[in-house]
Amino acid sequence: MGILALDLIKTLEELDPPVRKAIIKVLERIEQIIEDTVKREDFFELKNIVKELAIAQKRTEERVEELAIAQKRTEERVEELAIAQKRTEERVEELAIAQKSLAEEVKRLAEEQIKLAEAQKRTEERVEELAIAQKRTEERVEELALAQKKTEEELRKLTEEHRKTREDLKQLRQEFGGFTRSYSYAFENEAYRNLPRVLKEKYGIEIVEKFVRTEIEDEEINFFARGKLNDREILVVGEAKLRFDEKKKDFERTLKELERKISAVKKIYGDKEIVKLLVTHFAKQGALKMAEERGILVIQSFEW
Repeated sequence: MGILALDLIKTLEELDPPVRKAIIKVLERIEQIIEDTVKREDFFELKNIVKELAIAQKRTEERVEELAIAQKRTEERVEELAIAQKRTEERVEELAIAQKSLAEEVKRLAEEQIKLAEAQKRTEERVEELAIAQKRTEERVEELALAQKKTEEELRKLTEEHRKTREDLKQLRQEFGGFTRSYSYAFENEAYRNLPRVLKEKYGIEIVEKFVRTEIEDEEINFFARGKLNDREILVVGEAKLRFDEKKKDFERTLKELERKISAVKKIYGDKEIVKLLVTHFAKQGALKMAEERGILVIQSFEW
C-alpha cells in the first residue's frame, strides 16, 4: 500500500477491523492492477474514487450501526415478545386445562341431565300411575260415599226400629215387672198362709205372730214374724226369691240382701235371736247346701 495516501489510511483505521481488512485487500489488489495497467495520471483519479468509496463505506457503517441498534431494539422487542408469548402459551395451557375441566364438567352435567331426564320420566310415569290410582280411589270413595249414604239411611231406619223396640221392651218390662210383682205378691201371700205350718213341722218353730211384709231402717223385709224355738223367743227374718241358684254371683247377691235386712232388724231389736229364712219357688241342690252351711233355712213352694 505504498501508494495509498496517509489520509486514506487514517480513514481506513476508523473502520471495523473486518471491513477494514477486506477493503485493504481490495485496495492492494487495485494497486497491483494499477501498477500493471494504469497510468500515473489515472491513479489519482482512482484514488479519489477510493476515497469516495471509503466515505460511502463510512456512511454504510453508520447505517449498519443504526441497523445494529435497531436490530438490538428489535431483539429486545423480540425477547419481550418471546416472554409475552411464553406467558401467552402458559395462559393458553391454563385455559386448555380449564377448558378440559370445563368439558369434563359439561360432560358430567350432561350425564346428570340425562339421569335427571330419566328420573323425571320415571317421576312422570309414577305421577301418571298415582293419578290413575287417585282416580280409582276417588271412584271408590264415591262408591263408598253412596254406600255410606245407604248405610246411614239403613242405620237411621234401624235406629228408629231400635227406638221402637226399646219402647216396646220398656213397655214389656213394665208389663213383665207388673206381672212379676203380681206373681211375687201372690207367691208371698201364699207363703204367709203356709209358712207357720211348714216351719212348725220341719223345724219346730212356732210362729206366735203372723208373718207380715214390713220396712225396718229403710229396708223392705219380705217375711217378718215373732216365734218360739225350744221355748226361746226368736225373730224370723226372710227374703223371697222366685229361683235360688248356686251360681256364685247370684248366691252372693241374695246372701248380701238377706244380711243387709238382718242388720237393719238388729239395729231395732238388738241381740235378739234371728232365724234366717229364704222362701223360693225352686232351689238347686248346690244352693241348698251353700245356704245350709251359712245357717239359712230354705223353704220351697212345693213343701206346702
